[in-house]
Amino acid sequence: MSQVPARGESAIAPASSLPSYLQADNLGPWGNYLQQVDRVVPYLGNLARWAETLKRPKRILIVDVPIHMDDGTVAHFEGYRVQHNVSRGPGKGGVRFHQDVTLSEVMALAAWMSVKNAVVNVPYGGAKGAVRVDPKILSRGELERMTRRYTSEIGIIIGPNKDIPAPDVNTNDQIMAWMMDTYSMNTGSTATGVVTGKPVDLGGSLGRHEATGRGVFTVGAEAARHIGLVISGSRVAVQGFGNVGGVAGKLFAEAGAHVVAVQDHGGTIYREAGLDVPELLKHVKETGSVSGFAQAEVIANDQFWDVDCDILIPAALEQQITATNAGRIKARMIIEGANGPTTPDADDILQERNVLVLPDVIANAGGVTVSYFEWVQDFSSFFWDEDEINARLVKIMKGAFAAVWQVAQENKVSLRTAAFIVACTRILHTRELRGLYP
Repeated sequence: MSQVPARGESAIAPASSLPSYLQADNLGPWGNYLQQVDRVVPYLGNLARWAETLKRPKRILIVDVPIHMDDGTVAHFEGYRVQHNVSRGPGKGGVRFHQDVTLSEVMALAAWMSVKNAVVNVPYGGAKGAVRVDPKILSRGELERMTRRYTSEIGIIIGPNKDIPAPDVNTNDQIMAWMMDTYSMNTGSTATGVVTGKPVDLGGSLGRHEATGRGVFTVGAEAARHIGLVISGSRVAVQGFGNVGGVAGKLFAEAGAHVVAVQDHGGTIYREAGLDVPELLKHVKETGSVSGFAQAEVIANDQFWDVDCDILIPAALEQQITATNAGRIKARMIIEGANGPTTPDADDILQERNVLVLPDVIANAGGVTVSYFEWVQDFSSFFWDEDEINARLVKIMKGAFAAVWQVAQENKVSLRTAAFIVACTRILHTRELRGLYP
């Protein structure tokens, strides 16, 4: 027989009674996120009573995604859509196709989206989706069928006013076009606002392709100004050279920086005097990797962390900077283009070494900011030109960075903790204002 807690006792279930995927000692990205939340609770004041809200996703949907393969067989893939928090608005977050994706990863990514959207103050909650598959082994027809089936399976919880997917790892504007069409066919009317990151001809926004990388550069330049680091002539190392790392690398090079090292799934290249970034981008577009770029020397992947640089941009996957390699990094500043690339233990090491870390929840928020612009434009059927998009993006990113920097200085905490203070305060204040129903 269950007992009602006595007056003054907590009704919150002890951690040991929670499902394993909600516990902080569960290894993986979700555990990292929970540690980040624990660090910010002491700064939340009266809102700390709502902190448990941040540790429990609102909704987790796991779906089977069966499709006909080209050879006549039927294959099954596991799909996810996690809505972490929707107190501030509909869920918002990308969809990734990757063979190693886990529920812990998708949960953490959804939670980081809640924080990210609140940091830049766009009216969204956090969500994320994924299918556990290597899309490179699928034909175009198989990829389309899988995308459409996955969209149909999660269609019960997504929608322009409910949850809006977007591109992420191994997904792009074509995937979003298929998702939009599938949702529209199932609902009986064209719903351009159900996804963002679409082709421009289907209601996509100008400037969306470069938005995340442009945001990385914008906050990086602002932070550099605060610590007296001159961008022109600085040395930059980039991990991941796609839409985020490639664009950020290009913008830093255009500002006079020397991109000396780049690493991606194909290997690591280095050039002491700086790589020719436009030529490297052309090479990556033609071959799919930095591997084989003639104007650079190849170095071992592990040597990437030893490169002498001023700015390091991890723009690949989660948990790349760990306690094992954090002590080797020579950069003065790390700009997290990827989601969750630095573990909490590594954060502590970097802070002790006075390495400034610009956390993912603000550094790579340019993408969701322009996704918000796209969503607004879809609803109004009025579209802005690219100069206006970029100007609005830069204004929001600079304002968000200034707010986070001020909180960090006032509380003498890292920029990550400061970003979480800003975001979690906004999320929980909204939760408190809305109350609990019923």
